[in-house]
Amino acid sequence: MELVLSANFDVPNSHQIAVYESRGGYQAASKALAMTPEQIIDEVKASGLRGRGGAGFPTGLKWSFLPKDNPKPRYLCINADESEPGTFKDRKILEKDPHRMIEGIIIAAYAIQSHTAYIYYRGEFCDQGRTIDAALAEAKAKGYFGDTCFGHDFKLEIHTHRGAGAYICGEETGLIESLEGKKGQPRLKPPFPATHGVFQCPTIVNNVETLATLPFILTQGAAAYAAMGTPKSAGTRLMCISGHVNNPGVYEIEMGLPMLDFINNQGGGMRNGKKMKALIPGGSSTPIITAKEAETLKLDYESMAEHGTMFGSGGLMVLDEDTDIVDAMRVLLRFYAHESCGQCTPCREGTDWVYKIAKRLSEGSGTEEDIKTLLELCDNMEGKTICPLAAAASMPARSYVMKFKDEFLAKVKPTAVPAGAR
Repeated sequence: MELVLSANFDVPNSHQIAVYESRGGYQAASKALAMTPEQIIDEVKASGLRGRGGAGFPTGLKWSFLPKDNPKPRYLCINADESEPGTFKDRKILEKDPHRMIEGIIIAAYAIQSHTAYIYYRGEFCDQGRTIDAALAEAKAKGYFGDTCFGHDFKLEIHTHRGAGAYICGEETGLIESLEGKKGQPRLKPPFPATHGVFQCPTIVNNVETLATLPFILTQGAAAYAAMGTPKSAGTRLMCISGHVNNPGVYEIEMGLPMLDFINNQGGGMRNGKKMKALIPGGSSTPIITAKEAETLKLDYESMAEHGTMFGSGGLMVLDEDTDIVDAMRVLLRFYAHESCGQCTPCREGTDWVYKIAKRLSEGSGTEEDIKTLLELCDNMEGKTICPLAAAASMPARSYVMKFKDEFLAKVKPTAVPAGAR
């Protein structure tokens, strides 16, 4: 497998422009500026590249949704607000290869004819933010963007915007609201960002990894990228693996790789010789998978859907046989209760309610009725809110209970025995 995203990760000083250029950097952007925007969009469509932020929507198709007859300026937003628990792949790009992302930004901005791009990065990414700013200064000094791009009559300004640590700003419209200086709360859709995004103008929001893939597609060709992976899940992607494994970290894999191969090879197998109990495949918002289900699971969108879960943000968390599933759910739900923006009642009230139930169950003071109530709450939260945060809490919570119900029942408070029955 040819490395698309991680080829420079282990190269000394890979974050500097001289090192990036010595390894072929910015040749793709130079090539793109000599093409027409339509040619670039067609190439990205042909590659089969799907967004790596979680939704997995085809990138080229997303770009083509921008209205052709709208006279308003167009904006490109880069979602670097990586806050999904278990996910740390974008951070690796920002630290080790920021110029690959910047080159992707130039390509994407030209393809959609945007003259202003905003990199919205997570509030906790202090060091990474400084690395991005330094890389932008290097690229602008070279004339790769600014009043001209590579000597072509195309103006592009790239700005950075640091978030304030809100998980909800990883949702594209919450990000846009925050970028505009407002409270980071998602917008009701439609209208969609493609027509009413930043400052009510046509906007494309792409993930860091998505943009970092573009230089390979432009230099090697769509066919070379599409040849990797599966027909519906093309190419490679960065996978994070954490939890009870010997080698946690970020690894680039070819789409379609069997899950157990990834855990045993790149992940180094289970820690301390323990057996695997379950895994969370794509960040904390994805339904849990049992060890038995993992035997036939593959790292692609189709296999994840067939197993009732999602690829998500590529944040794999592996749980061993000693894991307390009820307590794991409590930790998960505490996060979502804390991160709800409070805009929608089912989410604001529901996430707190399910967390309190999970806490009672975890402490052994819950009842069987609590389990029933929790499942009913999940049904009343999912799909009833402006954004998917409520679903991000309810979908995994439901899967924990349904797949490990015996563990929940084992923790319920014993029912009092009537005196006459003793």
